[in-house]
Amino acid sequence: MRMNPRPADPLILSGPLILFGGPYSNLHALDALLAEARRIGVPPASMISTGDLVAYCADARGVVDRFRETGMRFIRGNCEDQIAAGATDCGCGFAPGGECDRLSADWFAHAMRELDDERRAFLGAAPERLDVVLNGLRIAVVHGAATQQNRFVFASTPARVKAHDLALLGVDAIFAGHSGLPFSQSIDGRLWHNPGALGMPANEGDPRVWYSLVSAGDEPGALVIEHRALSYDHAGAAAAMARAGLPDAYARTLVDGFWPNCDSLAVPEAAVQGKKIEPVRLAFARDVDLRWPVDDSRFQVDDDAPARVELAALETLWINTGSLCNLACAACFMESTPRNDSLAYMSAAEVAGLLDEIARDGFGTRVIGFTGGEPFLNRDLPAMLADALARGHDALVLTNAMKPMRRHRAALLKLRGKYGARLTLRVSLDHYTRELHELERGPDSFVPTLDGLAWLAREKFALSVAGRLYSGEPETIVRAGYARLFAEHGLALDAHDPGALTLFPEMDAAVGPRRVTRAMLENSGKSGRDLMCAGARMAIKRKDARAPAIVACTLLPYEKDFELGATLAEARRPVELNHAHCAAFCVLGGADCAA
Repeated sequence: MRMNPRPADPLILSGPLILFGGPYSNLHALDALLAEARRIGVPPASMISTGDLVAYCADARGVVDRFRETGMRFIRGNCEDQIAAGATDCGCGFAPGGECDRLSADWFAHAMRELDDERRAFLGAAPERLDVVLNGLRIAVVHGAATQQNRFVFASTPARVKAHDLALLGVDAIFAGHSGLPFSQSIDGRLWHNPGALGMPANEGDPRVWYSLVSAGDEPGALVIEHRALSYDHAGAAAAMARAGLPDAYARTLVDGFWPNCDSLAVPEAAVQGKKIEPVRLAFARDVDLRWPVDDSRFQVDDDAPARVELAALETLWINTGSLCNLACAACFMESTPRNDSLAYMSAAEVAGLLDEIARDGFGTRVIGFTGGEPFLNRDLPAMLADALARGHDALVLTNAMKPMRRHRAALLKLRGKYGARLTLRVSLDHYTRELHELERGPDSFVPTLDGLAWLAREKFALSVAGRLYSGEPETIVRAGYARLFAEHGLALDAHDPGALTLFPEMDAAVGPRRVTRAMLENSGKSGRDLMCAGARMAIKRKDARAPAIVACTLLPYEKDFELGATLAEARRPVELNHAHCAAFCVLGGADCAA
């Protein structure tokens, strides 16, 4: 669901504003908030909901009528749009048939029965964006994100994604909902604020719900943000759900404060389920670094020695064909750009030498993977592929499927004709929307990649897609987004199959543990055999080096501590997980780079 970022005529406020996320048909909570607003002297005209008036709870009609009677303001969320359009689901973006989708089906049908045409039209007539000016700050109130109404944005969503939305809307602050969890964060002198949801608890194991009181600070351009918890008759709201025959799972949530599942949460938010958050008063100004809540518990490690991983078998040998790339991505795992030649082009003769060693020493390697940079910039790539395939290995190429790949179409078709599915191409498509893919990969990169992917599909190549979770959305939502994209373009790829769509977590060496300790590895539920360095190595050739070197991991080509020798035999030695990427990507991030 896409929104129009065009500014609307702003609402000028001088007094405090009560902001709240989805009431979710919870009339008991809404009436409690109205009572609190009267107590502190905030009129209904200064109360704004970020949308989703109607959802999980029992009193859809009552909630809509309260807004009609009082004049409280609201914007359209995905639920308003779907109900007004007479749709069959809430439009949250989950895959049909999933747990969230099944739980939502009952409440959506109940709401459609509760609301007549007049009330549905009232919901559909609300704006999709409301602009507010408070103490000189321009604030856009949206449901999910700037141009994607049902995109989840959490405290853990990367700051650069939020900064993109703030810049796109040209505002000082975005007030948003949809994710259901309260947070505030300053980004380069601007603000992203989510008050939390009014209709459901914040998954903290407490039945209270959340809203915020926002008022002008003492200086121009400053705000005071109070994240407030609200206690109300949650038992009455749960009883109303039972009488309406709505799912027990959501009724229990109103009482015990735990969501029935964490499908809609990003990994960091799911990891802190049950952790209490406390009300807070925050001061925002352009020069203030603001972030709330802050939770570092998932990154706390002991002082144990780093975990050590033995090479069980060399299942995959990766060849870094060179660090040059036709793109300069915002956060490339390999730091590849059109100018970064720190890793030289690997030659076909050098790769042949490595393949000779595999055969001579009986490594039993199944897959030879080719990565970069963009592998197809290396003119020797077709010869390397032909050599690996002729020796009985499977071959995997990681590519952006743009012009460099298309220049080798004839060679690729010949290899496919001879070796069939033993040659696989994994295409990098960082997000299912053009907007966020190009935020990472640069302008005019989305359509050419899709064209290259479509060509590979038409020509019957074995292929898969590599995406990233950098948008901060839950994996279930991201997979559903790719599924829609694949369907729109007629691509026979199953986005819910990790083999067809690999999703990689984000890495930031400045955040989180510096290494993986033995205790962290044990607590993660993984063993060393689950990690890439237990079954793979990568060959690189540093600029001006006379010969290739073998490193432990595709993510660490520049780290001398992870260089294991000049031969595969020397590289058999164990690897210590003594880097932040080992923690963020492989252990905490749960990434699987298997070929």
